[in-house]
Amino acid sequence: MKKLMLTLIRFYKKHLSPINFGLDICRYKPSCADYTYQAIEKYGALRGGWMGFKRVLGCNPFSKGGNDPVK
Repeated sequence: MKKLMLTLIRFYKKHLSPINFGLDICRYKPSCADYTYQAIEKYGALRGGWMGFKRVLGCNPFSKGGNDPVK
């Protein structure tokens, strides 16, 4: 499951993410996709996936954003 999730994130970053015309619109560093990828690598599919899911939910116009590395 971990490999599948990481492959899907790589696919998203390569093929779907560039659709934003190269604009850096992410509020967080690292981006949500990078954060989720790192979390899954470090904690596995279940916990890392949950961490990434919460991060994406928190990414909205009202969030402060900023530096938020995987801990």
